[in-house]
Amino acid sequence: MTDGDSNLPIIERKLGLQIWNIENMKMVPVPEKAYGAFFEGDCYVILHNKRTSHGIATDLHYWIGKDSTQDEQGAAALYVIQMDDVLGGNPVQHREVQGHESETFQSYFRNGIIYKKGGVASGFRHVETNMYNIKRLLHVKGKKHISATEVELSWNSFNKGDVFLLDLGKVLIQWNGPNCNIAEKSRGLALARSIRDSERGGRAQIGIIDNEKDSPDLMQIMKMVLGERRGELRDAIPDTKADELQKANVRLYHVYEKDNDLVVQEIATRPLTQDLLQHEDCHILDQGGFKIYVWRGKLSSQEEKKTAFSRALGFIQAKGYPPSTNIEVINDGAESAMFKQLFQKWTEKEETQGLGKAYSTGKIAKVEQVKFDITQLHARPELAAEQRMVDDASGEVQVWRIEDLHMKPVDPKKYGQFYGGDCYLVLYTYMRSGRPHYVLYMWQGRHASVDEITACALNAVELDKKYGDEAVQVRVTMGKEPTHFLAIFKGKLIIYEGGTSRGQTSMPEPTIRLFQVRGTDEMNTKATEVPARASSLNSNDVFLLATSQVCYLWCGKGCSGDEREMAKMVADVVSRRDKLTISEGQEPAEFWEALGGKAPYASEKRFQERNTHYQPRLFECSNQTGRFIMTEVVGFCQEDLDEDDVMLLDTWGEIFLWVGKSSNVYERNEAIASAKEYLKTHPAGRDLATPIILVKQGYEPLNFTGWFNAWDPYKWSDGKSYEEMKNSLGDVSAISEITVDLNNINLNKRNISVINSTVSSTKRVSSEYKTHLNHSDSNIYSNSNCNSSPSPTSNGEGIYSREVLMNKTVDELPEGVDPAKKEYYLSDADFHDIFGKSKYEFYQMPKWKQQNEKKQYGLF
Repeated sequence: MTDGDSNLPIIERKLGLQIWNIENMKMVPVPEKAYGAFFEGDCYVILHNKRTSHGIATDLHYWIGKDSTQDEQGAAALYVIQMDDVLGGNPVQHREVQGHESETFQSYFRNGIIYKKGGVASGFRHVETNMYNIKRLLHVKGKKHISATEVELSWNSFNKGDVFLLDLGKVLIQWNGPNCNIAEKSRGLALARSIRDSERGGRAQIGIIDNEKDSPDLMQIMKMVLGERRGELRDAIPDTKADELQKANVRLYHVYEKDNDLVVQEIATRPLTQDLLQHEDCHILDQGGFKIYVWRGKLSSQEEKKTAFSRALGFIQAKGYPPSTNIEVINDGAESAMFKQLFQKWTEKEETQGLGKAYSTGKIAKVEQVKFDITQLHARPELAAEQRMVDDASGEVQVWRIEDLHMKPVDPKKYGQFYGGDCYLVLYTYMRSGRPHYVLYMWQGRHASVDEITACALNAVELDKKYGDEAVQVRVTMGKEPTHFLAIFKGKLIIYEGGTSRGQTSMPEPTIRLFQVRGTDEMNTKATEVPARASSLNSNDVFLLATSQVCYLWCGKGCSGDEREMAKMVADVVSRRDKLTISEGQEPAEFWEALGGKAPYASEKRFQERNTHYQPRLFECSNQTGRFIMTEVVGFCQEDLDEDDVMLLDTWGEIFLWVGKSSNVYERNEAIASAKEYLKTHPAGRDLATPIILVKQGYEPLNFTGWFNAWDPYKWSDGKSYEEMKNSLGDVSAISEITVDLNNINLNKRNISVINSTVSSTKRVSSEYKTHLNHSDSNIYSNSNCNSSPSPTSNGEGIYSREVLMNKTVDELPEGVDPAKKEYYLSDADFHDIFGKSKYEFYQMPKWKQQNEKKQYGLF
């Protein structure tokens, strides 16, 4: 359903992302499973809503692929202008160019952005999960912001400094350049796992090449696809990023028309003050050519507002800036945090309207009404960048725990309680437009086994099939639960650090447990178990201390009445003991005794800086090239602190430099100089006397950890390193039991095909591959059998009746029958009659599921 005047689709009022592709000059929704993948020949419109301390902040982006047409670019820009009008002029508008996206845009896709060749004009479409007819090479770049570009299937695409993914559908081979660092390898692996889990339903297997000499089997596969490599690999091309000196060169211009000419007049340079912005006019703020902001005054004319993008493009051309320069269009009263921080001081004239009010002006008839609890408006800012608030969380919830690699229903009375030693599937069903919609969360405990995590992904695919492959699958890592996940448990989400909810567990539960409770209402509350010691406390929050005698509700001086009420609700779930509410500073001796004695803890009030609009910001620092370059991490959390990084946390009142234990020696030695340079070049004209605090990994002080939600003091000792993540994949140097079924694929223009070729950990690849001349021009990809089962096609030879095969010992079987593959020797008709499916369908199932069915029918 679209609007008759503007051809706009219905705009849902929900938190998180909505993405549309421009097809035939119209906006077509992109499936949520395909979010993060963009065709280079297309343009997209992206809408993002997130909860802030002042309500709901809305960002509108139009994304331009490098091969898109001018008409498509114009249509995308026009739609953004129309949507801005529909949404009451509140959104911040962005122009994004492929390969030069803003940090805000990149923060939506934490696992990375994938650029795909082609587009709508070439007949390409976004596809759903479990597609295996794929053969592509992805060039992966970046440490904090990951992008993967589809490049030519050739060794010429490779270089020494980057990560490359050879994607063959059911096999993903990650090739790490010899000059890659650990963070780049880790991010590449995260992207490979994301492709495996979201696009292949967990069925693809991943191999990693860190050193070509140590991975002859994997290299053989690469050579079969890419041919023999000739010549040396080229060096990586360094990224061209704006340095801080360039970003500090801010200039403010007054924009107006005179005698049909556009006049752009410079009126100020840094430090800028808020009073320079006149409500009757439009202004352009040029951040050294790094980004162009267009500020539209409340009282400026409609015509001036509509021409904001075209004026910014004209300004870029006049200045000789590259066409890829970021553009951000913002409205008077709805400025972005990025814009505000360019001014010396910013005072909020009035509170930003939240969900329910933000869209109350303009043509609201086009906006689909969804009921939201008004208490959302008071929620604290969410640190996670991705939020998927599909509705008001009033739908139906079902929860299963992965037990013995199968799904076991969780008692509804236990809904909301998640243990770090388990994996869970959470199916959320809600109604929209008169039909059910589904969100399937895969929650992975920090201490769950590799088998359980794999089984969780496989069971999710089966459950998704049950609901017509319509579910939105969301992989949730413990501690990084999205907003909607919190909301569906109505304020009773409790994360236990370890253990399991299985009934037969022999591990006794701790007699003393401490929980940090954050949230102001049923939509945003979460209780996280933290170490039961005094140093875990934080004056800004409420904590529950559960002992064998009593459950203490410890209320920090900075917590609110709403937070105390939500903690009382959680306390009834955590403990059946009597509840005792105590205020900070009024603790009885028994309280400290239960925590092992008094100790210092975080007690500074959050966000009490002298610049009230300023939110803490985290940056990756680099000074190695002689140019001071910073990359911002939007929506940061502890996971963004990598061991080989030097990170800068700016809380306005203090500057923290966090130094990873594997960071570059030069950058480590230059850390303090980098912080001074940051203050010196800050566009807001910062006080150079601002304290600079150097923090070393594993020795973080309380006034640093207090800025992170649910800080884990054991992350550096318990967290998985890159090598541990790699080893969890199994034998990655010689993938075992993978069939690279490349029938009828013309490899490198040589008529050689590979038939049912298995890379074995015990046999060299050269002896396993069977090749033959293939004069067919067919380029059809056959689905590979992940479990090395025989081809299910029957040819009339070696077929036996079911009586000869079922419930027979090895000695009773006919000569030549493989006892491990009895089912293969059934006729197609008998096979379907026994299993209720074809051999092809059977061999697509996970191996453990195949064996269960074979046991059931006496064919194991």
